[in-house]
Amino acid sequence: MGEFDNREREEVFSKKVRAGKRTYFFDVKATRSNDYYVTITESKKRLEDGVFIKHKIFLYKEDFEKFAEGLMGTIDYIKANQDVVEKRYEFSEAPEVANTTATTDDDFSFEI
Repeated sequence: MGEFDNREREEVFSKKVRAGKRTYFFDVKATRSNDYYVTITESKKRLEDGVFIKHKIFLYKEDFEKFAEGLMGTIDYIKANQDVVEKRYEFSEAPEVANTTATTDDDFSFEI
C-alpha cells in the first residue's frame, strides 16, 4: 500500500458554507479508479475548550437521487408544518462584532 492509501482521497472540488456557529464543507473526492463521491462535514467549535468537533457523511453517486429525495422531503415537511425563520449570517473573527440578520425576503433554496 502506498502513502496515498493512508490519506484521504484526492479532493476535486470544495464548497465551504458558514452558518452561524457551524461550518459545513461539501467536498467532491475521487477514488483510485477516479469515481467521484461527496463528503459532507459539519464543524463546530466547542466553547469550553476551543476544540473543533467534526461530523462527516460519505455520499456515493449511486445514492445521490435517494439522498436528495429524502433531504428535500424532510425540508418540505418542516416548511409545511412549522414557521421557518431563515437567517443570513455574516462571519467575523471577533464574535462581538458578528452581524446576524433575519429577514423574510432571504430564501435559501436549491435544486437537486
